[in-house]
Amino acid sequence: MDKSVKLIENITTHQGEGPSTGQRMLLLRFKKCNRICKWCDTLVKMRVTMESEYKLSDIQNVLDEQKCSLMISGGEPTFDTNFQSTITLLNSLKYDQSANVETNGFNLINLIKEVNPDKNVKYIYSPKIFNKDDYQSEMLKTNELINIDNVYFKIVISPNDDLVRKFLYFLSKQNVNHRVYLMPEGTTREKLIENSGIVFDYCEEFKFNFSSRSHIIYNFI
Repeated sequence: MDKSVKLIENITTHQGEGPSTGQRMLLLRFKKCNRICKWCDTLVKMRVTMESEYKLSDIQNVLDEQKCSLMISGGEPTFDTNFQSTITLLNSLKYDQSANVETNGFNLINLIKEVNPDKNVKYIYSPKIFNKDDYQSEMLKTNELINIDNVYFKIVISPNDDLVRKFLYFLSKQNVNHRVYLMPEGTTREKLIENSGIVFDYCEEFKFNFSSRSHIIYNFI
């Protein structure tokens, strides 16, 4: 427990998206990421915030005192040195209820193999489909992940995006509807509300779950 990890954020908050929305969490955020996403709401934070070193024993003390669950985000938890740090965090810490790993799926299959299967972890996979090459690569990852029960799909919906719609159609045929969450695009409260209508329409059409982005709507981190 004397090990340490490098992070840009270590705060108690609430999960704002996906299957654990509203749950109290200790958020641990990595700086490094393998790609830039047009709807990312932490780009500035990742760019300007310096990494600090945190001992696992201190992180465990916060989890114990706050009686909260664990959220690992970024950046990308499976990228570069973040990968081994994420394994260390998940396998070494004791967390209330569950841990959430927010990931773009970069090295997710290998992460799942390295994490103790007795640990209660939800892997929240957010496919990034911006072009045809992305679609193909995300389909390859999805076919590997689709039958892993603790992998959830969290997808940002942009208006008139035929590739994302095609991806949703595929998911709707895989009997994983309870593990799919759709979110509106937007980094402001106003934009999220403006774009929510089409997301609710997709949720009805494909029988998926709707996810707000509560941390943006209610302005918490």
